[in-house]
Amino acid sequence: MRIGIIGSGKVGGTLTKLFAGKGHEVAVANSRGPDSLSGLVGEAGEGTHAATVEEAIEFGELVVVAVPLRAYRDLPRDGFAGKVVVDANNYFPNRDGQIDTLDRDETTSTELLAEHLSDSRVVKAFNTMNFRTVATEGRPDAPRAERLALFIAGDDEQAKRTVAGLIEQIGFAPVDTGSLSEGGRRQQPGSALLNTPMLAPEAESALSE
Repeated sequence: MRIGIIGSGKVGGTLTKLFAGKGHEVAVANSRGPDSLSGLVGEAGEGTHAATVEEAIEFGELVVVAVPLRAYRDLPRDGFAGKVVVDANNYFPNRDGQIDTLDRDETTSTELLAEHLSDSRVVKAFNTMNFRTVATEGRPDAPRAERLALFIAGDDEQAKRTVAGLIEQIGFAPVDTGSLSEGGRRQQPGSALLNTPMLAPEAESALSE
């Protein structure tokens, strides 16, 4: 699969290396430009290249957005139409500034992104687990019950299946929390699911409760 990754920090950089390691073609971009990405591209290896944000969007069949939430409005709408977009962001007011609709719980951060990129198919994922755990604790050869859970939420079932497949490839168990609204709330900061590593059966039990 061709994957675009916008953001080269802890989450974006980790996913760049993991996806490239599974044979995917990855175009990674950040706000500083392609020249700042030589180290990450070298670590990720074959199949990875640095790009501008616009190039990464155009390149990817699937695009991961791993930038601070405050920057979501800066993403160009052009090029996202029909694509699966993975939202790996969380809302942190001390970093992102106060967003009134989120403070009043009128919507979720992922719904804001989905509204901005209205022609895309947004899935919330890779936002509940510390990047170090994502980088080191995947067990591709283990049965589902022995894998840590990575949560997904979304309104498009096909898009969720695509993201679930990537999660399985890197050795985790995808666990569906529901729609962008309901499931997104279950995954946001303050939820019991955030930064609480759980095996798949534990995660499914936690959701049912």
